[in-house]
Amino acid sequence: MSKALVKDSQAADPQEVCEASSQRRVWGLMVTAGVGGTLVALYAVVTPFVTPALRRVCLPFVPATSTQIQNVLKMLENRSGSLVDIGSGDGRIVIAAAKRGFKAVGYELNPWLVWYSRYRAWRDGVHQNTKFYISDLWKVSFSHYTNVVVFGVPQMMPQLKKKLEEELECNARIIACRFPFPSWIPDHTTGEGIDTVWAYDLKHSRRREAKILEVTPETEF
Repeated sequence: MSKALVKDSQAADPQEVCEASSQRRVWGLMVTAGVGGTLVALYAVVTPFVTPALRRVCLPFVPATSTQIQNVLKMLENRSGSLVDIGSGDGRIVIAAAKRGFKAVGYELNPWLVWYSRYRAWRDGVHQNTKFYISDLWKVSFSHYTNVVVFGVPQMMPQLKKKLEEELECNARIIACRFPFPSWIPDHTTGEGIDTVWAYDLKHSRRREAKILEVTPETEF
């Protein structure tokens, strides 16, 4: 009897080993697929939040700090009209301005950030006073805005200055965060370090530039 049992068990061993090996392969494939799927999903979600928002220059998404937002709002005191945030990121400035009564619009090239901004505006109850568009700032006209907020980088400022001068009305105020416009003299400045905010009233900037460009009398030789 014992010898028969031993023989039966020995005969079953190869099949059991095969089944166990097959199960290990299945589990291995499932784990690999799970890990791979997780990495792909993580890449799809995270990458759009850190890729450049504007194609002409390297401008990665860096959220505005609470101090920066308060400094921007300070520069908007006693102001009215429409507001646009150029490169609006996750919509913080637009939403904060809408809570102060502005009709605020954000332009952002990153679709994930735009969708997230819309969700945040809805969550905070200001979706009726905000709009977010997926668009390249160089292809948008800002002519109908009286308040413009810019989170830019130095290499984009000269070209953006030219664009804003051509499109905005004289009563417009431009608020620059993190980096100022190099050839404009700010009318107001607040904050320090990365939280510094500069405000430029376009009518004053144009007046100053007009004086600089005045033709001086030629010297006779």
